[in-house]
Amino acid sequence: MNISQIMNTGYEVIFTSFSAIITAQVIKSIVFLIIKRKLDVRLFTTTGGMPSSHSAGVMGLSTAVGLITGFNSVEFAIALGFACIVMYDAAGVRRAAGKQAACLNRIIMDVYKQDLEEAGGKLKELLGHTPIQVFVGAAYGIIYALIVHYSLQNYIG
Repeated sequence: MNISQIMNTGYEVIFTSFSAIITAQVIKSIVFLIIKRKLDVRLFTTTGGMPSSHSAGVMGLSTAVGLITGFNSVEFAIALGFACIVMYDAAGVRRAAGKQAACLNRIIMDVYKQDLEEAGGKLKELLGHTPIQVFVGAAYGIIYALIVHYSLQNYIG
């Protein structure tokens, strides 16, 4: 399969979506490295942080679908609806679950005076995203999809 067989197909959508997620995770690791001055390779496989790779992936997917099928198509409407649900979940439900985990971790340490490992381990606190992290991830996904689409077009044309 060559590049001309990828352009304007589902393969372009899949490539754009998954590569937006991967590159957002790389950017997240670089941002962490710059701010904290240490490399944490676990960030490649975890949720939370700046930018939201979930938002980048679903908005990259939606934008690619819109570029291929048209922004007035049913397919784009479905993809955008899916993206909105994912981003709402990232900034709402998963963020709330992360805050609850932080509270529970503090309760275990303060009230029960136990080491978190003795109590079954520390709960993961970085589950969701702030609205700005979701917005930046979404903007990145849109820009990334435009770059991929028009790069493929220029490569072929």
